[in-house]
Amino acid sequence: QVQLEESGGGLVQAGGSLRLSCAASAPTFSTYAIGWFRQAPGEEREFVAVIRTSGGGTDYADSVKGRFTITRDNAKKSVFLQMNRLEPEDTAVYYCAAGGGGSAYYQYDYDYWGPGTQVTVSS
Repeated sequence: QVQLEESGGGLVQAGGSLRLSCAASAPTFSTYAIGWFRQAPGEEREFVAVIRTSGGGTDYADSVKGRFTITRDNAKKSVFLQMNRLEPEDTAVYYCAAGGGGSAYYQYDYDYWGPGTQVTVSS
């Protein structure tokens, strides 16, 4: 069983930055791909970014590419999402998830989810 907990959300003005953290309790944390998803009110949950296990390869949604950076620290069992040049459209609840396979772009690729952290970007 893997437990995940996000932190670092909050209220920020457009153009600002936030750094989200995802802390995991898993003896084999390094074997999991960790993804970030977000869900805005009335919208479907969508893929944001993923960091894989093998070599730490990363992928991003087009909407955040060049603004967001995902990193991981296996020793601390944590994954981080640095979000720069935030836009009002980035307002959502952000979730981290742990999974072991698949493309990593879809919710069904992940087995474990955190409760989420709210990010609000004011214009």
